[in-house]
This record gives sequence, structure tokens and C-alpha cells, in this order.
Amino acid sequence: MEKASARNFKASKAYPDKLFYKIGEVSKIAAVEPYVLRYWESEFQFLKPRKSKSGQRIYIKKDLDLIFQIKNLLYKERYTIEGVRKKLGDVAPVRKPQVPRKEEAPSPKSLAFVKQRLREILDQLQ
Repeated sequence: MEKASARNFKASKAYPDKLFYKIGEVSKIAAVEPYVLRYWESEFQFLKPRKSKSGQRIYIKKDLDLIFQIKNLLYKERYTIEGVRKKLGDVAPVRKPQVPRKEEAPSPKSLAFVKQRLREILDQLQ
């Protein structure tokens, strides 16, 4: 039984040589449902396909390779989602602490401009 699933996995790796693939094509190639691919995108930061102007996901070969790695680790090697993250090196980006900026006082010239503009707006409203 293991050999049959391994054969199916290897057979699914043969995909057409194109510049990009839509989610339906990737779903068929990788033999996983589109909702699974969308879920994986939400779980793994490194799997972020581009989106077209119409909002469709556009996968490239690198994305397909990642999908096959994820599928192999989850389904064949029985890793957990967290295990796959660790294995493939997906860690949350470390946020740099924000250094408070010194507030600069507005220049008298800019204050005068703002006051004048506010008076003009007030006059228009009356």
C-alpha cells in the first residue's frame, strides 16, 4: 500500500512547464483541494503566491516545489503543521522595537498656513 501512494506522489510531481499556474491547476497537479492550498498559505509564511489584478492566486514553480515538500512532510512523513514550519525554517519575523522619534515642533510658517487654510474653510461653511 505504501508503494502505491509513493508512486502517486512521484507521478503528481510531473507538471507542465509554464511560467505560472492558477490554483485549480496546482490543485490537480498536487492532488490536494484548493481549500487545502489556501489553508497552507495561511499557516506557512513562506508559501505566498502572487495575485493577479483580478485577485486570482498565481503560483510559480518555486511555489509548486514548496507545496510538494509540504505535502510530503504532512502526508507521507506525518509531520504536524508546527513540525513542517520548523523543518522548512518558517519562523515569525522578529519585530524590531520601535524607537520613539523626537517630536519636532511645527514651524511658524506651517502653522500660519494651517490657520489661514482653516479660516478659509470656516468662511466657506458660513
